[in-house]
This record gives sequence, structure tokens and C-alpha cells, in this order.
Amino acid sequence: MSKLYIIGTPIGNLSDMTFRAVETLKSVDFVCAEDTRVSAKLLNYFEIKKPMVSYHRHNCEEVGQQILARIIGGESCGIITDAGMPCISDPGEDLVKLCAENGVKIEVVPGPTAVASAVAISGLSTKRFCFEGFLSTTKRLRNEHLASVKNDTRTLVFYEAPHKLIYTLKDMLEYFGDRKISICRELTKIHEEVLRMTLSEAVEYYSEVTPKGEFVLVIEGAEEKQEEETMESAFEQVKALVEKGMRGADACKQIAKATGFSKGELYSMLLEDK
Repeated sequence: MSKLYIIGTPIGNLSDMTFRAVETLKSVDFVCAEDTRVSAKLLNYFEIKKPMVSYHRHNCEEVGQQILARIIGGESCGIITDAGMPCISDPGEDLVKLCAENGVKIEVVPGPTAVASAVAISGLSTKRFCFEGFLSTTKRLRNEHLASVKNDTRTLVFYEAPHKLIYTLKDMLEYFGDRKISICRELTKIHEEVLRMTLSEAVEYYSEVTPKGEFVLVIEGAEEKQEEETMESAFEQVKALVEKGMRGADACKQIAKATGFSKGELYSMLLEDK
């Protein structure tokens, strides 16, 4: 039966290719890839001979329709990317949406992903994290993006290219403050490296060291802000105790002790409220 297969490929180490991914690539009628030259090396390594279609952000609208027509016509297609899981921060998401809207069956063949791998090895909180992808090269959009997540308490994950790394680290230090960061470089490859430091230390380090390879930046989330106690909220607590039958003076004394507000002021508010 014709389908679109989303096939995860290694992010650097070819030994991470799964048996299922290899078998699926062997079974499909054709393969679409962002860069067919890069993907051809992968297929050749596993001795897979399949017709390939170039599908990238500059031709995705036109070629996407052609791929859809072939699948509806009875062929099965496997979509892969240069490295890792396709359809995550790449044009493949448009093809998935197109196929879903047209009733095409879609199956995912999971593989390595730099996001999850970097979070796992970061040493930072993994309970909740948010993948933010690449920052825009346009200064206004870049600043808006950073401003929109600066108060997010989840661990933040960004991708970055080496030639933009130092500028990104400086911008993050400005917007986020001096938080902890894990800088993951060339994951699963020979020169894999994870640097755990603060943003200010990272700026200092890469001001002296030339970045090489692809980077995943895992950044500590913002601190949870405790809700500030106000006189009004303290008074509401007093009223709640009084409604339960506690004497007004006793309620004011108890809440004043818990919140630090004046027992006399709370009692005066209680008298005025009657």
C-alpha cells in the first residue's frame, strides 16, 4: 500500500542507522531528500539503490504536489534529511501536512535526533524542555524571539551554526542573564564535545576559540517566580478564616504572622469590610 515514510537517519555516526530504517528504504519506490548528494552517500553505504527526488525549501510547493501525486498513484515514498529526523525544522513538515490533508497514510520510522540527545547529555533539567530551532539572522526577529522566551522556566534548546555562535551567545547573555548552558558539538561524531558552563564563560571561551562543527545549545530555564504576597491577598485569607468561624482578632494574628503584614492593619480592614 502506498505511504509516505518519515525515516530517521544518523546525525553523524552511521552505526546509529536502525535495521528498520534500512529495510524501509529498501522497500519504498523512491526517496525524497533535501540534498540528494548527501543522502546518496548514505544510501550507497547501505547498498540501497533507489530513485531520488530533490525536495527542499526552494521547490517544496511544486515538488510536494508531484510527490503527492505519485503516492496517490500507488507509489511509496521515503523522506529523509541530511542528518537526523526529517520534518523537524525542515521543509519535510510541509510534505507531511500536504499528505495528511489529502488522506495519504504516513508512517514514522524513528531515528536519532540531536534535540533529545543534547538534552539527555546536558546535565540540565529534562523534566520540561522547549525546542526553539534556529534564531533568525534578522536582528529584529532574533531579538523578538529571545525576548519571547526569556521568562520561560523550561530548559531551552537551540540549533546554531559555527559562524554565528559567538553572536548568539552574546545575545543570549544579554536577554537571559548569566545562566547555565551546555554546548553540544558534533554529537555522535569523532570530535563530539559537550561544554557545561555559564553564558558569560561561553562568550569568553569562544572569543578565543574558533567554533567548528554544528552546535546544539541547551540553556537553563528562567527561575520560577514566587507569587508576591499583597495586603489584599492577606486580607482575603483573613476573611476565609473568619467565614470558617475563627474570631477576627485571631484570624488577623495568624495571617499577620504568616505573611509579615501588620495585624492592626488587617484588623482595621476587617472592621471596614463589615
